[in-house]
Parts: sequence; C-alpha cells; structure tokens
Amino acid sequence: MSNDEFRAALSRLAAGVVLLTAHEAQDDPDGPLGEDSGMTATAFMSVSLDPPLVMVSLRNSSRMDDLLDEQPLWAVSVLSESQSHIAGRFAMKGRISDRLLFEDIPYVRGEYTNAPLVGGALATLECRTEQRVLAGDHTLVIGRVLAATAPSADGGPLTYFRGKYRHLG
Repeated sequence: MSNDEFRAALSRLAAGVVLLTAHEAQDDPDGPLGEDSGMTATAFMSVSLDPPLVMVSLRNSSRMDDLLDEQPLWAVSVLSESQSHIAGRFAMKGRISDRLLFEDIPYVRGEYTNAPLVGGALATLECRTEQRVLAGDHTLVIGRVLAATAPSADGGPLTYFRGKYRHLG
C-alpha cells in the first residue's frame, strides 16, 4: 500500500476540526513574555470520562510536538463552521509567525494554561499532558482535562472531509 492510497482511504473519514494552542513560557524573567503557538488538528478525540482525558496526534518534531514535549499545559478550541478561516490560517505550511496569526483573532487566556481560547468556539478545553506515546511518524499526546466550557451554542461544528473544510447539513 502506498502513502497516497492510505491518505485517499482515510480522507473518507470525516473529522472535527480543533485549534490546539499553547503558551511558551519565557526563559528570562526580565525578557519577553513568551509566545503563543497554535496548530489546526483533526486527529483529536475523547479518551476517558473518569478521569477526563483527550488525545491529539502531532507530527514528530513539529513545532507543536517540540513545544508540548517541554510545556505540559495546552488548550483546545473546538471550531465552529464559521471558523474555517482560522483552521486554514493555522494549517498553512511555511506560514508566518504565530504572533501574527493570533493578531486579529478574538481570544481569552485560559485560567489553567494561559493558552489562547478562541472566541466563538463551540467548546474549549484546558489540558495537562499525562502521557506521550510514539506512534510511527506521530506522537499521541494524552491530556487530562483541567477545565471545559461550551461558550457558544451558535452554528454547527467545522468538519474536514476529502481534503476540505465542510459544514454539516
């Protein structure tokens, strides 16, 4: 089986779209405040209710994988169907700096993680890494949910199917 055959087969599996975020703490207390990072993910799922656990799959040695290897606190914003522009922005290859990506997106900082939580998201979760599992060319990051909210009831979820962002309906 080729990589293309594998990709084509799994592109038929619809997935929800989330924005995974983390705040990189400053190294020098007198230096800059640290930076926010974000990435679009479709390989995200609930793992356990008791304790509350979720999982996200990250490409090995990606910026987010490296950051979450050092920073155990992160957040997830479940994107609504009206937020495909946010998903596309944080999924770009060779993109501009994360600081500029967040510039015109409304967000608040998580109480537990200090990570950006996107305004208008269907739900937000703040997490602490419990376990990292190497799985081929990806790392499965399992996080304990520290806080969960459902701030927006407007619209449906943003989904990804056959290589495009889609709306249910």
